[in-house]
Amino acid sequence: MITETQLFEALPVAVYMTDAEGRITFYNRAAAELWGHNPELSSGQWCGSWRLYWPDGRPMPHNECPMATALKEGREVRGVEAIAERPDGTRLRFRTYPTLLRDASGRIVGAVNLLMDVTEQHDAHLESEWLAAIVVSSDDAIISKTLDGVITSWNGGAARIFGYEPSEMIGQSILRLIPPELHGEESEILARLQRGERIDHYETVRVAKDGRRVDVSLTVSPLRDRSGKVVGASKVGRDITERKRAEKLQRILTDELSHRVRNTLATVQAIASQSLARARSPNDFVASFGGRLQALANAHTLLTRSQMQGAEVMALVNEQVLVGAAMGDRISCSGPLVVLEPQTAMHLALVLHELATNARKYGALSVPDGRLSVTWEMRTNGGCSLHFAWKESDGPKVSAPRGHGFGRALIEQTVQSHGGHVSVHYHRDGLTCEIDLPLPAQPRALIDQDTAPVRSTAKPSLLSAADHRRTLEGKRVLVIEDEPLVSMDIESNLANAGCEIVGPAATLDRAKSLVESADYDAALVDVNLKGQPVDELATLLTKKNRPFAFVTGYGRDALPSGFRGAVVLGKPFSADQLLATTEVLLYQPSSVVQLRHKTSSSSA
Repeated sequence: MITETQLFEALPVAVYMTDAEGRITFYNRAAAELWGHNPELSSGQWCGSWRLYWPDGRPMPHNECPMATALKEGREVRGVEAIAERPDGTRLRFRTYPTLLRDASGRIVGAVNLLMDVTEQHDAHLESEWLAAIVVSSDDAIISKTLDGVITSWNGGAARIFGYEPSEMIGQSILRLIPPELHGEESEILARLQRGERIDHYETVRVAKDGRRVDVSLTVSPLRDRSGKVVGASKVGRDITERKRAEKLQRILTDELSHRVRNTLATVQAIASQSLARARSPNDFVASFGGRLQALANAHTLLTRSQMQGAEVMALVNEQVLVGAAMGDRISCSGPLVVLEPQTAMHLALVLHELATNARKYGALSVPDGRLSVTWEMRTNGGCSLHFAWKESDGPKVSAPRGHGFGRALIEQTVQSHGGHVSVHYHRDGLTCEIDLPLPAQPRALIDQDTAPVRSTAKPSLLSAADHRRTLEGKRVLVIEDEPLVSMDIESNLANAGCEIVGPAATLDRAKSLVESADYDAALVDVNLKGQPVDELATLLTKKNRPFAFVTGYGRDALPSGFRGAVVLGKPFSADQLLATTEVLLYQPSSVVQLRHKTSSSSA
């Protein structure tokens, strides 16, 4: 027959007994393991624990433990939690269930106590509370849903990111957050979850309550019931809108830097080419090229001081005309404070350099008594423009030249490229030049483009070698380019090859007019005219079935959407590359780009 002691000893839970005074008379092996030692019988009182603590960490005297309270007060104290510390310093949390033992007369003769180790349950409860606190306070959206896509939980992070309160979303379909064109994406996610897969860091787009599109990074995990069956999913969504915006800004700035560098190199190349073509001797070439290059460098220095935001007219005059000299009675300058955007400032610097160089070599500044007056003013009649007046006096006798040199051509074409007008007169005692230069109504905006350039794997056409090239004699080429020196270089190289030049056009309106009404065989199109995209020009050229190539320093990625497969002539380019590109346009029918049907357009 199994005795009471044997029964208690076989129990997997801690059990011990005391007499009426609380002296321990029995404990089983499970109790010894819970206490971490084997106390001597009748020596320990109330409890065999080495040390005791209340749940909040305060020390608990043994004579205040639940067993002592039950014996001293004659009442049962059940379910009270305490913390036991073992001799080795480890602690565990337990729940106590003391039961009083009475004799036949009802007198208390002792007690038996059952101790339940609840450490794991408590830790799990704490972990659950911590997880709940993390979910509530997380800046990320944490959402759970059924396998049918019905939302079952919605935390504060989700409310902040998407603008919906929990009451608005719990019980609703997750499709409420997903753009219509991405609904298929959700079906794929649910299918993967049903297979028990976890989806890590999936970047996509969701729609907020106010209609905003939010870039998010999602981690989706399956939720299982006790049997292991997948019954739903938890989603953690992080708002990466700012990161995406920063990446877009970086991409745009990188493209802009590439464009500026290539455009500058193309300008230097054009200066060298045109200076050489017009030079009377090698020494003349070195002097003219060096001076123009220095003018370009000085203007660039002014622009870098303003972080490429622009340059003030007076600073340009000081750099290009005064050349750091004190303002004496020979040169007078006056005008309001006017800051020009970078491209206009660079062009005006070259114009001033040509005027000043001519004045020093042949004009009023070449003689001791000559004088120069430089004035400018803002005019707002029918738009904003800068009126610039250059007047030389008391210089050597001058007369109108029989033909225009490079300097005169540069001045006129530079001003015309901005839609402006230049008037030059040769008086007996000096030259006068008046320039009207339209200024943009607003600065160029790069960051607010709706779509970033799309990557393309298309490759440029293989251009034929010069000695195998077909004739370009008599071919009419429309030139659309807002950089005057680059335009001049294109024109002269094409003209030398026998082409007839149509244009050039430096503004979008002028280009549209020529595209629609002029007679030409092919077109070369700058990818950006004064900050305006050329999508419309590309569409018009395609509709008219006229072959064209983009001339750009941005690269293929920045071409208008739908035209990424077009022929591209990258800046800077050589005369051979220019002529070979023109040959491709004229003799390869595939150079005509087919229009793609699309629901929306984007600017390059």
